[in-house]
Amino acid sequence: MPVEPPPTPWQLPPPERTVAGDVVGLGADLEPGTLLAAYRQGLFPMRLDGTAGPLAWWSPDPRGVLPLDGLLVSRSLRRSVRRYTVTVDAAFDAVVAGCADPGREGRWIEESFSAAYARLHELGWAHSVETWEGDELVGGLYGVAVGGLFAGESMFSRATDASKVALVHLVGLLREDGAPRLLDVQWRTDHLATLGAVAVRRREYLRRLRVALASPLPAAFDDGRR
Repeated sequence: MPVEPPPTPWQLPPPERTVAGDVVGLGADLEPGTLLAAYRQGLFPMRLDGTAGPLAWWSPDPRGVLPLDGLLVSRSLRRSVRRYTVTVDAAFDAVVAGCADPGREGRWIEESFSAAYARLHELGWAHSVETWEGDELVGGLYGVAVGGLFAGESMFSRATDASKVALVHLVGLLREDGAPRLLDVQWRTDHLATLGAVAVRRREYLRRLRVALASPLPAAFDDGRR
């Protein structure tokens, strides 16, 4: 089971509030207790202006989710699934570094975020799924697992379909025991839509979140750490 950190000293904004667009509040910090409190009430952090702006808390409406029974796997993706090797939590820092590559368009992960999720990983809350071609890390994703919620944060790929293969594996892990779980992808992008992501209204997302938080942690992410 993951280790519960000290609670946050901040009063985070309600997810129904709107400050500007999908932003519901500014400030606070990236301590483990703050991050967990945010995910538990339907928020996630991201700076307002790439890697340089103030820390903002987001609650998109509509919200992107990937239904676990709605994953779209093309014929070519099935071939890629057979091509690569996939692991869980074998190279968390390397996956975050791949997602934070300064050469990536739209990069938003800077040092404070990398350090914050490394701390969550050490406590057993943040997890990675890695895609390997031989001994080379060619793709992966990371996110936060709280009960039956997996809040996907970012993914990267250095080879054909490598990040998609990690996502296929993640969905399999979340479906393993049939418990009601929620795969949050923040926004329904064109890329994620090709994999089955849909957009749901905020109220519906928060309803699904309550159900998911009452579900057990997937076995793959419950490594017995205290």
